[in-house]
Amino acid sequence: MFNHTRVTQFILRGFSDIPEWRLVVVLFFSWVYAFALLGNISVIIAVVRDSRLHLPMYFFLKNLCFVDLSYTSVTVPKALATTLEGSGVISYFECVTQLYMFFTLASTECFLLTAMAYDRCMAIYRPLLYGAIMSQRLCCALVVLAWLGGALYAAFLALNTFSLPFCGPNVVEHFFCDIPPLMRLSCADFHSSEEVVFAVGSCVIMSSFALKVLSYIRIISTLLRMPSVDGRWKAFSTCSSHLTTVLLFYTSASFTYLTSASQYSPTQGRLASIFYSILTPSLNPVIYCLRNRDMKDALHRLYCQRKF
Repeated sequence: MFNHTRVTQFILRGFSDIPEWRLVVVLFFSWVYAFALLGNISVIIAVVRDSRLHLPMYFFLKNLCFVDLSYTSVTVPKALATTLEGSGVISYFECVTQLYMFFTLASTECFLLTAMAYDRCMAIYRPLLYGAIMSQRLCCALVVLAWLGGALYAAFLALNTFSLPFCGPNVVEHFFCDIPPLMRLSCADFHSSEEVVFAVGSCVIMSSFALKVLSYIRIISTLLRMPSVDGRWKAFSTCSSHLTTVLLFYTSASFTYLTSASQYSPTQGRLASIFYSILTPSLNPVIYCLRNRDMKDALHRLYCQRKF
């Protein structure tokens, strides 16, 4: 192993390996990326400018949109250039940085969604004490913890991945530096490192998921005790957007990270990654605004000021 030259750069494949589809794929994902930027920035500006949206739910939504905005920007611009050229060179250090930033933002989104589940639980389970419980101080603390937790978990993933030696092939069968395709390039046995990722990931990510489940169990049990059907529906409608985002995020991500790297499929890996790293962050503003009258009114005021 030590007789080989250490890899100093990697080659990314991009979104598609088919030359005839490259231009179409680039145009499509450029549109999706522009839509994601516009949607998330619009929500952030609307929440900041509209005093009626200065509530815990929209405070978390504003932070979620910022994470989604950064989330897509870490991978999509480089992937678009790589796809257009057919392949793209990325240095070892840039690959480490991209992987670290990607998982920092992905983990932060996961923890933010947990904080949002807790917020909705308190709003329905303790409506009279909601304002006192979800104080500005607590909301800020939850956001800071989400960022710190995401940064620490991503640091562990980056160290675990790049502690492996890379001295052979350097073609990453993906549109960004991700853990499964990188582990497959290692010139050492990566199974022990993979088992460590599964063990720690099960404790961290699944604990976060368990807290979301417990929050929704409390929400559903509270809704079932409500005498009014209309009251149940109105209360649940405040959670439906969050629940949709959680399901999209976990369902698509599980296809990539619950599969062994030795069984990794480049095509399936790219498709699953497109869903949770590009499409879900792009759809979040739509999901949260579609059935939220206050959010729609704020966006109307933002873009149609003369009319209002």
